[in-house]
Amino acid sequence: MGRLLAIDFGRRRCGIAVTDPLRIIASGLCTVPTAELADFLTRYVKSEQVDEIIVGQPLDMHGRPSESTRYLEPAIGRLRKLLPDITFRSYDERFTSVLAHRAMLDGGLGKMARRDKALVDEISATIILNDYLQSKQYQQ
Repeated sequence: MGRLLAIDFGRRRCGIAVTDPLRIIASGLCTVPTAELADFLTRYVKSEQVDEIIVGQPLDMHGRPSESTRYLEPAIGRLRKLLPDITFRSYDERFTSVLAHRAMLDGGLGKMARRDKALVDEISATIILNDYLQSKQYQQ
């Protein structure tokens, strides 16, 4: 059984989270500049077995694709061609940044640490992956 990997996609950088090989725990892995995402994923899947990549899908408050989708879809299309043996799934990422900030506050991180947007992106990817693991979509 391979790992699941989640991406919180952004125009400048992407937060990355992965599960353990048994898919029990989701953990933040890193933040990667968006321009380097394809190279990072190629290297990562060569060193670790990854079965699925879960991509945070930006939706507006009404559940419709947000404007960010126009940047995301072409990038994910290129990744699908680059990694044809891996399944890509979209998963709702609404409120993950808010939840990430809340987790940082609850965890006692100082004000300067909470301003670290890369850390917010990594935590957001972890939230996306945790939510996916707990979802009915994954359980099926």
